[in-house]
Amino acid sequence: MPSARKFDYDPNNRVLSVWFVASGKHYEFLDVPVETFTAFKAAFAKGRYFNDHVRNRYAFRLVT
Repeated sequence: MPSARKFDYDPNNRVLSVWFVASGKHYEFLDVPVETFTAFKAAFAKGRYFNDHVRNRYAFRLVT
């Protein structure tokens, strides 16, 4: 995973927002459970957690 510059979570809509450092792109991952966000936030290796538990598991959209 490219390094995340910033991430945020909207618990009402279950949307995980991630901004990537290298590309500057902002993606929203949809219908992410709060438990997944909490574990992502707490993970020491966020890239590994993201790849194992978020990428290719949730629908996403590029925010322009």
